[in-house]
Amino acid sequence: MTIISWIILGLLAGAIAKFLLPGRDPGGFIGTTLIGIAGAFIGGWISARWLDHPITKDFYDGATWAAAIGGSLVLLVAYRILFGNSRN
Repeated sequence: MTIISWIILGLLAGAIAKFLLPGRDPGGFIGTTLIGIAGAFIGGWISARWLDHPITKDFYDGATWAAAIGGSLVLLVAYRILFGNSRN
């Protein structure tokens, strides 16, 4: 996959993570989108590094999507813990 496909995957993974964890985010739509992109990269790296499941070059691979969404969820939760009260 190219860097553009990882960004598209990250945008979609961020939207799915936001759907799974609704609520107010300190960064709004742009912050959630950036978290999704970073989550896709981090989820893929964790999957390849520690879970012994290298990410394939296929955009439609279920493991690739699971890693991206999982990474996005982890980053979204961490972001809410660290910066959750900044919008109050």
